[in-house]
Amino acid sequence: MINWFPGHMNKTLKQMQTDAKLCDCFLYVVDSRCPTSCINPEFVKVVGKKPIIFILNKADLINKTDIDRFKRYFINQGQRCVSLNATMSGTSKIIISEMKSIFKDRLEINKTRGVNFILRAMVIGVPNSGKSTIVNNLCNKGRAVTGNRAGVTRSKQWVKVDANIEIMDTPGVLLPTFEDENTAYNLAFVGSVKDEVLNIIDIATRLISKLIKIDGNIISTRYGVDINNYTHDIELLERIGKKRGCMIKGGEIDLERTAKIVISDFRLGKLGKICLE
Repeated sequence: MINWFPGHMNKTLKQMQTDAKLCDCFLYVVDSRCPTSCINPEFVKVVGKKPIIFILNKADLINKTDIDRFKRYFINQGQRCVSLNATMSGTSKIIISEMKSIFKDRLEINKTRGVNFILRAMVIGVPNSGKSTIVNNLCNKGRAVTGNRAGVTRSKQWVKVDANIEIMDTPGVLLPTFEDENTAYNLAFVGSVKDEVLNIIDIATRLISKLIKIDGNIISTRYGVDINNYTHDIELLERIGKKRGCMIKGGEIDLERTAKIVISDFRLGKLGKICLE
């Protein structure tokens, strides 16, 4: 079982609860490949009863059918939900529209009074869900520090979107403990848990096993290997390593290097549009 909850995350949660008092709503960013795995129950303490807009980010990495399915899931729970690929310029305009729709009456009342009402939203989510990329997209500038790995954003940042909206970016926070193994590994697959604290070979073999259950052609087509007649999952990783020429002295297969190739291919969408849930 994967369990990793650095001390700074607990500190971040407490700070978020304090800063939440300044916010009107929350932008809850989840990875479209495993949205429900990205839901952190600890955020309930932060959000309270304030409005939430769920953002299915990295929507380009799964099929539209799955996107629509997850949208219905959140909407049926009485939540607002949008989907986008935050790496594409201008795609986050839909978030601004949703925010202004929620507070339409308040904005109009203040406008008639000649008051410039500022909407403040906190961006929350697990690490590597794309929160800072969304902030940058909203601002059309690289104001927030981003990176394709867990734990890049380390401190809160307030940024101005337009005359009526300000956004607070926050560091990603994981669940304190993973009671469900499937959730833990889904988050590891998409990079929400730092690779440095994982057994990368174990993660890769479990990912391969899961992908074969989804569609065996994913592995056989990408790597040109036979996915039949094996005793242990590690054998498939060995076949991929041999096919890719990941060898070390003595003719042994470099399993760690092979594992990194498979995981990277999945995260970059090179294995196709894949939904883990």
